[in-house]
Amino acid sequence: MFSEQTENGSLKEAERKGPSETDSGLHFGLGDCGQGVKARRTRVCKKDLSTGEEMAEVSEILMSVLSTVRVPRPGDRVHKDECALSFASPESEGGLYVCMNSFLGFGSQFVERHHARTGQRAYLHITRTRKSQKEDDNSSGSGDPPKKKPTRLAIGIEGGFDVEQEQYEEEVKVVLFPDRQEVTSEDLATMPDVVRERVSLSMTGLLAADSVSQTLQVQQWDGEVRQESKHAPDLKQLDNGVKIPPSGWKCEVCELQENLWMNLTDGKVLCGRRYFDGSGGNNHALQHFQQTGYPLAVKLGTITPDGADVYSYDEDDMVLDSKLAEHLSHFGIDMMTMEKTERTMTELEIAVNQRVGEWEVIQESGTTLRPLWGPGLTGMKNLGNSCYLNSVMQVLFTVPDFQERYVSNIDKILDEAPSDPTQDFKTQVAKLGHGLLSGEYSKPAPDPADDLSAPSEPRGDQVGIAPRMFKALVGRGHPEFSTNRQQDAQEFLLHFINMVERNCRSGPNPSEAFRFLVEERIVCQQSQKAKYTQRVDYIVQLPVLMDQATNAEELQEAERLREEAESTGTPPPAAPRAQIPFSACLDALSEPETLTDFWSSAVQGKTTATKTTRFASFPDYLVIQIKKFTFGLDWVPKKLDVSIDVPDTLDLSALRGTGQQPGEELLPEVAPPPLMTPDVEVKGILGSHGTEEDDSLYSPLLSPVLDDSTVSQLCEMGFPLEACRKAVYFTGNTGIDAAMNWVMGHMDDADFSAPLVLPGSSSAPGSTPTESVPEEHLATIVSMGFSRDQATRALRATSNVLERAVDWIFSHLDDLESMEVSEGGRSEAGSEGSRDPPPGPRVRDGPGKYELFAFISHMGTSTMCGHYVCHIKKDQQWVIFNDQKVCASEKPPKDLGYLYFYRRVAE
Repeated sequence: MFSEQTENGSLKEAERKGPSETDSGLHFGLGDCGQGVKARRTRVCKKDLSTGEEMAEVSEILMSVLSTVRVPRPGDRVHKDECALSFASPESEGGLYVCMNSFLGFGSQFVERHHARTGQRAYLHITRTRKSQKEDDNSSGSGDPPKKKPTRLAIGIEGGFDVEQEQYEEEVKVVLFPDRQEVTSEDLATMPDVVRERVSLSMTGLLAADSVSQTLQVQQWDGEVRQESKHAPDLKQLDNGVKIPPSGWKCEVCELQENLWMNLTDGKVLCGRRYFDGSGGNNHALQHFQQTGYPLAVKLGTITPDGADVYSYDEDDMVLDSKLAEHLSHFGIDMMTMEKTERTMTELEIAVNQRVGEWEVIQESGTTLRPLWGPGLTGMKNLGNSCYLNSVMQVLFTVPDFQERYVSNIDKILDEAPSDPTQDFKTQVAKLGHGLLSGEYSKPAPDPADDLSAPSEPRGDQVGIAPRMFKALVGRGHPEFSTNRQQDAQEFLLHFINMVERNCRSGPNPSEAFRFLVEERIVCQQSQKAKYTQRVDYIVQLPVLMDQATNAEELQEAERLREEAESTGTPPPAAPRAQIPFSACLDALSEPETLTDFWSSAVQGKTTATKTTRFASFPDYLVIQIKKFTFGLDWVPKKLDVSIDVPDTLDLSALRGTGQQPGEELLPEVAPPPLMTPDVEVKGILGSHGTEEDDSLYSPLLSPVLDDSTVSQLCEMGFPLEACRKAVYFTGNTGIDAAMNWVMGHMDDADFSAPLVLPGSSSAPGSTPTESVPEEHLATIVSMGFSRDQATRALRATSNVLERAVDWIFSHLDDLESMEVSEGGRSEAGSEGSRDPPPGPRVRDGPGKYELFAFISHMGTSTMCGHYVCHIKKDQQWVIFNDQKVCASEKPPKDLGYLYFYRRVAE
């Protein structure tokens, strides 16, 4: 699809500008994949420039374009490892052409397009050829060179995890378009000084510059680098006479004999935290800190003359203690004579990271998996904890809506791409989709241990694609997705859908395939009157009910054995996996929920109500999240080890909402009274300048009814006051659990700690609820499928700043009380004047019968660590996508998934 591109699809702006104007301001580029390059040489060019006439011609051309040849400066971005419009690289056939003005890289099939659009003529052509590597003498014969066991929690440094880097020979030359005249370093030596110096400086600068992927990708990371604790210099130590023996330690509470920590303030020896699987300790050291506030503890058994593991509970991290010898001596411990008897926290983390790479249940270990190649079967390189992104994007580009929006229209998208396509969302998504579906990169990866002249058997790994530009673009500005830390696949899915929504304000929107309406029906138990609301959602979240496990007796026996092991100090047995029926999870979603503090407009007071949740529409594609990740009683994140019998087919027809029933009365639309305290006089928005009648119109907006006890509970957990107020407000005073869920789901919002902005009010100082909003901004947001009331609320909440309003409305889809859509698809709220309100968010609807076509699984203790893989059903065959490995699945572990993707069954 990328071949035979036309050259006349230039940007109108680029056509109006000369080469220097078009390219001089472009400083974005790709990363340096040439870390393993050991030899660089120039190759004799194809066209012989030995004759004086030809040399003079080329020299004249270079002189004419010299003003467009730039030397990279610090801060310039150099894309010398990846094509801006495809995944071509210097290792690809034809190499990579780097524009010597904009520093953008282009494969051989796109460089002509760039030349035609910009008029730029000088490109640095880089080709790399992999060097053959002889198999190590100590190789096990498996075809992979032996790897040293890591001894340091680090990447790319001595003793850390290896960063596999192949060795290449690199060839560079300057190519002049449109005739592709080639100039080598030897040719430059014969040219005029001004040409030779400028071009040579540009070549040298480009080759020496760090490319964008180099700066984005973690090539060297040291997880053992720790900061000095703020408590260490002046740590308080009690003169309580406590002396710690050099061995024979036990927890002073439960007598556990492993994972012991000594508090450096009072010398208490207590056990560490309990791990997700029940092993570890019993949290007694943590509880001691919560009771006393003594911040630092050292792990007994890790003390050596070189140091020890020191943890700061206050700073919630492993830290350095420059006075550790002094602090240990206070309790009779001579650091210089101690020997290591326990694994350090680093060693434990290394062991976990090594286990991640093993093919266990989810990765179908123990089974010989058949590698697959071809269109739609392309692997993705792991860029360092990017498996969550790889898994989500593999599934999304199985959905026809995404294929049609980005891949089928790729020629049009590339023709309309801006001058710097590396920063364009539509271009980079189309590039990724084509890379996954074309089959162009679905080829066996060469075995670095094999001689290049000898054919090798195909391995599971593919050449695949490395989504560096895509990851950098979708993560830009995000506090989590811009990092190389592991992330939650569900959060990334919603983040990406939000980006699609923002970038599809007009034209087809593929995220509509997942969008559906949820109907919530609240019935006041005192008046029996009801209230109906609808909200937009993209994912169905199913709770995991551990008390519904079918192997409850086995779990109880395992818990009894674990408690016995704790009392005797012996290692606990392996815990069995809870077997949870999928039907129980689905029933929990549909069961009525009791609201104990519901403010009823019918009785003008708090009472009990029941809330039921149903589907107001069924999407074409349904995403179900199994809520395996939860919080313990101490608010420490943990993962539930469960097996759920997720069905291949699903019929949710019985969960469709029916709306208002015949004869059913609705709760009056009356605003609740303001929340008033005895010591505060609540005044309306008009204060002393208006009448009491005027104030009565606005005071409810400024002083909503908020359950102060719930707000206080949230504040005691350490959350910002305004965030707690919003949590209580947007969950309708329905209790601490609902408010806590809101907090956990909105912690990443940009306005999480911002003051609560109510419907009809404005966040701008000195503004009033009647402040006008720009009509053109309203029209823009309404064109995205939202109602006029929703657009007005978003603009008023963001001081009429359009960009902020768009971000605000997409981050508050679940919370907009005004987002109430009738069965006709139109807002029930009043409209300005006599105009009919425009339609709400566009949703598709159809039968609620589905079939499973993909699922994403997670291995590890939490969403912040571990590994993701996905299984996708293609042509009735399950396929496992494990980063660069793409194989036919023999035993898809459907019971261990985290995100499940269903498509509607056509009737």
